[in-house]
Amino acid sequence: QVQLVESGGGLVQPGGSLRLSCAASGSIFSFYGVGWYRQPPGKQRELVAAVTSGGITNYADSVKGRFTISRDNAKSTVYLQMNSLKPEDTAVYYCNAVNPLSKFEYWGQGTQVTVSS
Repeated sequence: QVQLVESGGGLVQPGGSLRLSCAASGSIFSFYGVGWYRQPPGKQRELVAAVTSGGITNYADSVKGRFTISRDNAKSTVYLQMNSLKPEDTAVYYCNAVNPLSKFEYWGQGTQVTVSS
């Protein structure tokens, strides 16, 4: 069992930066693959970035070069550094963790990111 809590969202102007955090508790977090997803208003949820237990990362084309995912296993936390933010990055951002054995997925409650002048 894993509990995920996101934080760090907010209102930012275009071109600004935010860092999201996903704090995990309840299991051996270092074994889990973790991803950040987002759901813009009226649209489907989409994968933004992911990091494996071994530290391999991948990104959606729309955020490559602007967003960076990283993990600190000692703190059971995954981060999403978001730079050069655009209005189209506005969405609720969710953290997702996948149990490596059962493939069961855990979700956080989401954090709102709004990019607007």
